[in-house]
Amino acid sequence: MVVTARRTEGKDYHYLLQVAQRLKLLLTTCGSKPCAEVMLCDVESGPALNEDALLLEEQFLVVRRTPDERSQSQEVANIFEKEKRDYVFCLRKGWDLVKPKNVVILEDDALPLSDFFPAINNLLSRKFALNSLYIKLYHPERLQRYWNPEPYRILEWIGLGLFGSTILLLLFVHCSPFSFSLSLPHLLFLALYIMAVAELAGRHYLLEVRRLSPQLYAVCPATECCTPAMLYPGNASIRVADYLAQATCAQGNAKDMVLYRVARSTPDEKAHSVEPNLIKHIGAYSSVRTNHKPPRLI
Repeated sequence: MVVTARRTEGKDYHYLLQVAQRLKLLLTTCGSKPCAEVMLCDVESGPALNEDALLLEEQFLVVRRTPDERSQSQEVANIFEKEKRDYVFCLRKGWDLVKPKNVVILEDDALPLSDFFPAINNLLSRKFALNSLYIKLYHPERLQRYWNPEPYRILEWIGLGLFGSTILLLLFVHCSPFSFSLSLPHLLFLALYIMAVAELAGRHYLLEVRRLSPQLYAVCPATECCTPAMLYPGNASIRVADYLAQATCAQGNAKDMVLYRVARSTPDEKAHSVEPNLIKHIGAYSSVRTNHKPPRLI
């Protein structure tokens, strides 16, 4: 399901049309058995229509609120609460209409990558998915670096340094014309050097090696930010809708933070994230926060 609304800024980029075109292309690679059923959830509540959603009505199922529901959605106190209520509406509407086995929710600027469906099918075949409230399919690259307060990344970083330094030391000892001894100072120096190079190069670039096979995708504990692409296994989408409906969102307590706290505080509810990302976030203009200056390439 793709959640969409009319954009007042950046509308010339037609994010929704790009995402829909990519999904339609990926669906053709599934063979005789369809990978998924695509639904567009148009949550536009203003007087103007969402032109991009109108263009796609003949190709995909498009759901909208009734006129009464639209008028009620305009009375929300803040944009974060409205975003949450739109999300809950789409989750419940998708479940009522389709009764899906699993649900993937994309925002209209989340462009799926070529390995989107094979990777999701592999994730759903793993045992952990059955006990997951949600699986994040995207995390901002700037937050995927090693120098983050995530314990598993620090361990991964140290392991990479020690493994790489061991391989280099063995090569130096056996292949170098210079005398080079296996020693702890040499090992630690090379480990720190490799760790520094890996951090400067960018961990998200190293993660691209995992795209060689869906089986190589890593699964780790979910972090707070963000929700442009989410996988809800089984009936988790209805549980998520109920959890969100009980919370009130505001700045500093958006729906991603609410979901993160629910997963951490509720027994038997687990949240995971997959690496590398399965979508590319193409939206340069935020539909939630005000864009004070036009985004520019640096």
